[in-house]
Amino acid sequence: MARTREFDEEQALDAAMQLFWEKGYEATSLSDLTSRMGIQRPSIYSTFGDKKELFEVALRRYTTFHASHVRSRLQNYPSVIEAFSTFFAELIAEEYQENISRGCFCINTMVELAPHDERFEIITREHQMYLTVIFQETIERGIQSGELEENTDAKSLAQALIVALIGLTVMMKSRPQRSFIDNAIASTLTLLK
Repeated sequence: MARTREFDEEQALDAAMQLFWEKGYEATSLSDLTSRMGIQRPSIYSTFGDKKELFEVALRRYTTFHASHVRSRLQNYPSVIEAFSTFFAELIAEEYQENISRGCFCINTMVELAPHDERFEIITREHQMYLTVIFQETIERGIQSGELEENTDAKSLAQALIVALIGLTVMMKSRPQRSFIDNAIASTLTLLK
């Protein structure tokens, strides 16, 4: 008879996700994981696989949550320009309020692992493409409502905004001057007008 698990899998996975997000893949040890997750190594291996498999499951959990969060944030405003302006302004404000910039778990992975591991190159690229679709749908909503010009290339504009988002997230790791970031994003958002 198989033993039942004596821990909450979802809670343990969330703990692993937070730890990987804070420290990255390489800097997170199995001891860190067992301590944060509140379970022993055999339970990690039997439930999630090895460290890399656990990282992948945690990353996929994050990307699902993140995409849903981005979509809901952009849908909260009838104005597409206001939606993107608020989205970027809140992102910047959150980063400057945090003691340590965690950035985006997926983008951190893109920088740390994607250049060396095809599996993570694919996962991070898929997330970028999914976010691009969310941005594109939001822009198309603005075109349909008449807020944006009818001849706006929604796909190209969405791609440009994703590049700005990724660049912003990476730059925030070095805590640039707030005015530098605010000016850059304000200029980027003029693409919507």
